[in-house]
Amino acid sequence: MTQVLAIGTQAASARPVGRGLLKGLMKRIARLALMVLGGFLVLLGILIAPLPGPFGLPVSVVGMVVILRNSYWAKRQFIRAQHARPRYFYPFRRLMRRRPEFAPVFWQQALRMERLLLKRGRRVLSRTRRSFRASFRRAARA
Repeated sequence: MTQVLAIGTQAASARPVGRGLLKGLMKRIARLALMVLGGFLVLLGILIAPLPGPFGLPVSVVGMVVILRNSYWAKRQFIRAQHARPRYFYPFRRLMRRRPEFAPVFWQQALRMERLLLKRGRRVLSRTRRSFRASFRRAARA
């Protein structure tokens, strides 16, 4: 009689464990698929990079973000690099948040590139931003 009870309890407890294993396996497969997608995006960005325009960089960045969100090894490497050079990796951290800030990050990077490439009197983006702010303030007052 005790054997029948033991077998019955094992069978009842085996069902949730099997479902948990299947769910864990599906999560691993999904993470692996996302890592492959991220790797594909990085390679696509590298291939697009020689074309005119900056189209390769955003595609590569999105691929790296997908890889970083799904790979523990990549996260550890990213944290090590971030400790070494926090200023360079801050935009990637902002893109990896639960609610990523795409527009501010790309605006900040555009301003940095403009500062690197153009002299102070020839910068266009900061002047454009100031004129937009002034026009919005005038519109809010009226």
